[in-house]
Amino acid sequence: MAIKEPEVLNPFEVAVAQFDVAADRLKLGQDLRAILRMPKREVSVNFPVKMDDGSVRMFTGYRVQHNVHRGPSKGGIRYDLHVSLDEVRALAMWMTWKCAVVNIPFGGAKGGVIVDPHDLTIGELERMTRRYATEIASVIGPESDIPAPDVNTNPQVMAWIMDTYSMHHGYSIPAVVTGKPLAVGGSEGRMEATGRGVAITTREACHALGMPFEGARVVIQGFGNVGSISARILHEMGCKIIGLSDIFGAVYNESGIDVNLALAHLKDHGRLSGLSGTTPIDGNDLLELPCDILIPAALEGQLTQANADRIQAKLIVEAANGPTTTEADEIFHERGIPVVPDILANAGGVTVSYFEWAQNLQHLSWAESEVNARLEQIMVRSFNAVNDIRKEKACDFRLGAYLLSVSRVAEAAKVRGIYP
Repeated sequence: MAIKEPEVLNPFEVAVAQFDVAADRLKLGQDLRAILRMPKREVSVNFPVKMDDGSVRMFTGYRVQHNVHRGPSKGGIRYDLHVSLDEVRALAMWMTWKCAVVNIPFGGAKGGVIVDPHDLTIGELERMTRRYATEIASVIGPESDIPAPDVNTNPQVMAWIMDTYSMHHGYSIPAVVTGKPLAVGGSEGRMEATGRGVAITTREACHALGMPFEGARVVIQGFGNVGSISARILHEMGCKIIGLSDIFGAVYNESGIDVNLALAHLKDHGRLSGLSGTTPIDGNDLLELPCDILIPAALEGQLTQANADRIQAKLIVEAANGPTTTEADEIFHERGIPVVPDILANAGGVTVSYFEWAQNLQHLSWAESEVNARLEQIMVRSFNAVNDIRKEKACDFRLGAYLLSVSRVAEAAKVRGIYP
């Protein structure tokens, strides 16, 4: 088995439990707790799509908007067989805190369709995407809710959604989605943004903790867009990548893996298996390798009560959303293993999505160097704000990030009040 199957747990319960810890420390009143605990809007859709063979297949999709007190909701769309309403609820809530921790004017949303897109032809995928976009068109928009890519979706999918939404309105509306191709209003630097943000945050965390960064041994679970870019940039920064995995398996080399060679091998073979100079290992064992930095960049629920005692990393940086359960978090805290939470570590993607949205609304285009410089500034500033709270409140990084983000959203909710 390549990547550890998550335990049967409810991701929304994990998200709410994380919120409750921060709410307790902030002494939030029951009214605010009730408002911030629940999604603002949930849309479930069941829709038909005509397959290439002429048959009709039904699909189920969701769009959840958790909070809009600080601005339009923002969040990705994923295509996966394991998509569920509670998963989408959890991801939407995490997006609210993620946007707040980096102080960009968005709330949180998320969407998904229950499907394995690899089972569809390109034509079927386009028709399914356009029909899903039509089903949720009444709740998305550049001033209300702006989707983006997530698991198994990409710039092409975003282009189809943008085109579908635009056709309904009779003119082009590029700001309805982010993560688009450059040809239709995408931003330079967007594809690398999440991985670049992970690398920047990892560097800042090492400096804050007094850990050596250059030469640090890094294990990365997941070699998709986020994991591969994190690996490449960390490698360029001087880290030693000793373990990598994808959905097919994991590879290991204590002396270091040539990330550029791994990227070329993946492009040629579609998987990491067989990468020259590496030893194949079980995906579960990858997480438990002795290393300085562990970066889970796959799916949620990978670090659990079942394996937390065997994790040998000195620092964990969450590139994936929700990879650590509440129980595992407590074990890491007791063991003195710092965890940089997802809402901070992987916020580079939504930050550059914000840049893309702003460029679209203003009909501007920034150079990649400007995008990367602005991203660096926001990620460093956000990390320092969280780290200051961590030291002031004598808490861990996750609670520091939640205290910062929840307080910002709570303040917006109080100031706006309740209508009518």
